[in-house]
Amino acid sequence: MAIYEYECLNCRYRFEVWQKITEEPLKFCDKCGGELVRLIGNTGFILKGSGWYVTDYARKEKKETSQKEEGSSTSEKSSQS
Repeated sequence: MAIYEYECLNCRYRFEVWQKITEEPLKFCDKCGGELVRLIGNTGFILKGSGWYVTDYARKEKKETSQKEEGSSTSEKSSQS
């Protein structure tokens, strides 16, 4: 379900409606019977939780790579002694 915003061309009444994407757009205003236009607005987009690549996976890979490099350099030093 998506939230769609409509405006009446006659009385300028604005409102939001929850509709399925497959539903037909509304055509007439409930208040005055005028023609409705579906508006295009900004969407709210929020990323929450773990699993977002930039903040989680990329850093884990860098840490694992640096730990492997440190581990191999430590083992090389001990084998040289």
